[in-house]
Amino acid sequence: MKKIILLVLVLQLTAFSALSAIQNKNTWDYPLFIFDRYEINGSQDFYQFESDLRKDNDVVDQFNNQSETGIISYLLFEDNKIVIDESDIPDFDHDGVKIERYLPSHSMGKSLVSYITGHAICEGYIESVDERLTGWDVIQNTLYEDQVLINLLNMSAGDQEYIGERLDPQVDNQWKATGKNLNMTSLETIMNSYMQNTNKGRDVYNYSALTTHVIFNYVLHKSGDDILDKVFTDHVKVKNNVYFTKTQKGIGQSARYSFYADRYDYLRIAKTIMNDWHSDTCIGDYLRTVYDRRIVKADDIKYPVSVGLYTQKYGGQFHFDIYGFKRGRKIIGIDGFAGQQILIDVDNEKIIVVNSLYRNYDWKKIVYDKLAPSNIQSSNSSQCPDGGELKKTVSADGTYFVYKCSS
Repeated sequence: MKKIILLVLVLQLTAFSALSAIQNKNTWDYPLFIFDRYEINGSQDFYQFESDLRKDNDVVDQFNNQSETGIISYLLFEDNKIVIDESDIPDFDHDGVKIERYLPSHSMGKSLVSYITGHAICEGYIESVDERLTGWDVIQNTLYEDQVLINLLNMSAGDQEYIGERLDPQVDNQWKATGKNLNMTSLETIMNSYMQNTNKGRDVYNYSALTTHVIFNYVLHKSGDDILDKVFTDHVKVKNNVYFTKTQKGIGQSARYSFYADRYDYLRIAKTIMNDWHSDTCIGDYLRTVYDRRIVKADDIKYPVSVGLYTQKYGGQFHFDIYGFKRGRKIIGIDGFAGQQILIDVDNEKIIVVNSLYRNYDWKKIVYDKLAPSNIQSSNSSQCPDGGELKKTVSADGTYFVYKCSS
């Protein structure tokens, strides 16, 4: 019986992987330059990474078979340095601007919207994650009106009867009644044409792009778009300009979570989030709050192909609690269509950033296994100078482990 069950699971995973390969369109199907967009300037005071590079055979193998795997960029950051840096980005440009400067986030941008929301709270534009969405005409007479912000951040807005992955696990932006994809449609049009007089359902996890669009535009309604400069130029200090796109269909325009940046600026963002987590600051409090208030995902999808499909909980537009890791292991998961991944291991101060054309690379081998406890132990087990002993200790604030050489 166990063999039969195992065989069924293998067949399910194989079928899912094949389906993903078919449905994962080329990343460049969504080029930045077709969108109107918010442009956020790079900082003159950007963070300059140090590196101590090594070759990793698992990662190199994925690049050697790029036509099948789709991987185009891989960064591993640990011990405050970049230690693996591989890239093979298509030679594509638009009006002389190289595409490698602008890699798309896809749904990784949802997590960035949450990060912006945290900054809006810290700047005083929004009271807290428990603020109710009131006094905003755009969502009047819809199920989102007067909702608590944390419900939207946790994808538990009660909209599962109308839109989201509870209707179709493969589509997070399709309107139930017509099957129409609303991802490029302005929020005003969606609220007026589709959501009027809708009723809120149960507070259960329902992954939906629309929920993020509501959050993002509510934040900009409260703060103005200057908040984007405060986050990415002033706080993160990205090196190059970064972008959020705007909708293309319907009445007016609204902000979309779709974000574009270069590969090192994605790492700068991840490193800043990791530093914030460990800091005694308002934005650090926000990140720890959405972690504490995360909810159980209500589906039974469990496939080791991405952090979004192999985590048990969701909080504040982030994926948490990876299957197979020790309970309480704090890894912030940021997941996007076609294999875009950022994993921030705040316990061990380790970051992996992957960009890809499609999600056919071996996620288990080059992402999951690189964060596994045995790998973390070995990655810090290099010989100490003067014959000292490497010892595992707890950080001063008690939130993560560090490795130090004894004298």
